[in-house]
Amino acid sequence: MPSRSHAPSYAAVLRTPSCARLFTAALVGRLSYGTVSLSLVLALTAATRSYAAAGVVMALFGLAVSFLSPARAGLIDRYGWRRALPPMAIAYAGLLLLIAASTWRPGASQVALGVLAVAAGACAPPLGPVMRSLWNDLLPDRRLLQRAYSLDMVAEELLFVTGPLLAGLLANVAVPSAGLVLSAALVLTGTLALVRSPDAGPDTRAGGGGPPEATVARIPRRRLMRSVMGLGLPMATAAVAGIGLGALSLVILAFAQQRHQTAAVALAEAALAAGSAVGGLAYGTVAWRGSARVRLRVLGAGLGLAIAVAGLAPNLYALVAILAIAGLFVAPVLSTAYLVADESASPGQRVRAGAWVNTAFNAGSSAGTAAFGLLIGRLPLALCFVVAGAPAVVSAATAVGRTRRHCPTHPRGCGNIQR
Repeated sequence: MPSRSHAPSYAAVLRTPSCARLFTAALVGRLSYGTVSLSLVLALTAATRSYAAAGVVMALFGLAVSFLSPARAGLIDRYGWRRALPPMAIAYAGLLLLIAASTWRPGASQVALGVLAVAAGACAPPLGPVMRSLWNDLLPDRRLLQRAYSLDMVAEELLFVTGPLLAGLLANVAVPSAGLVLSAALVLTGTLALVRSPDAGPDTRAGGGGPPEATVARIPRRRLMRSVMGLGLPMATAAVAGIGLGALSLVILAFAQQRHQTAAVALAEAALAAGSAVGGLAYGTVAWRGSARVRLRVLGAGLGLAIAVAGLAPNLYALVAILAIAGLFVAPVLSTAYLVADESASPGQRVRAGAWVNTAFNAGSSAGTAAFGLLIGRLPLALCFVVAGAPAVVSAATAVGRTRRHCPTHPRGCGNIQR
């Protein structure tokens, strides 16, 4: 049950020592991920004169960023974020500058660009998972931590709105590759400001200066297994949310084109983003009493139902209103998924746990976009909305059913891993 009594404020989060400075540094670095996608598309299309080639290189970059994220996070858990982040940021920024130099003029080798894109994606520093892990270290109060995660998700939404705007504005006054230079500067500046800050104290993530293996060795094997199993729910929920949102981007476009209002797609996407920001901020203001795992199931089902109901919209204005309601669930779903993953993670595994949730969401989004690219035109559009929302609803219902079967006498405590 929710309660607003004694709920900490967002100001309380930022007034906590070190939080505002570290969060600002991380946001500067993470803004690079908001600017890089559009900058890369513009630079690649200008250099190769081929949308197909640009699409392939972008896909390679996205796959490397998403699927190697847990491996990079594992290096941070093993060696500590102060030691692991700078080499990643320097390599990533350097490779972006190489791509910028290669695409400054037309005629770049498509193979070389593909290799550089994969290498850059493989080095991208996981600043989001690191910041979420730092929130856990800085805010032992779980109510403040919930508020911090909501703030983090809303800020990330805003970065992915303002980032493309910055990239587009820069492309209008300079060559397309200039956006890649900006992206490199942002990630390098933000990362170095984060790791050089004394505010977070010593980096003890790798075992307090001793051998990293010693930290893992002290964790009982049963607890490690529970940690791995505990990631199932947040990863599954993030994946089905990604499927729904990835599919939604194409279904919205088809809905608008069917009514000859293609330009209004931006309005629908903005409604979804605005709803997510409002929902994230509102969700963080409530001091929830129930289990985060139960909330995650309910929020996931709510998102799926809202997406499915959007298929009933008779016109674009109704669709925009329904999407604004659907957006209310987006940031809460993801922030709660990260919170549950953090609760489930063993010591020394929190960055990797957050990275797995992030990877699950990105993989789901890519799968949803690819699958619905084939389904649109083969199914009625209203049914496409239902199919897009169904995985989230089914996943939540399955998780509830599994909990009841395994814990018939103690349903409230089922599935909760206490630290």
